[in-house]
Amino acid sequence: MNDARKSFPLRINAEVLAAVQRWADDDLRSLNAQVEFLLREALRNAGRLAKNQPTRAR
Repeated sequence: MNDARKSFPLRINAEVLAAVQRWADDDLRSLNAQVEFLLREALRNAGRLAKNQPTRAR
């Protein structure tokens, strides 16, 4: 995996953000790592990411 990271602004509904923050807290991840984890899982499930990519973003 290319470890180059890029920043970008994200507009998100406050309730969705709060729910993802609670989930991140439960999984002992940062909010950023949780969002990356969720995106990676969605991409993998849709067949748009290689199967051998790591699942956890830490």
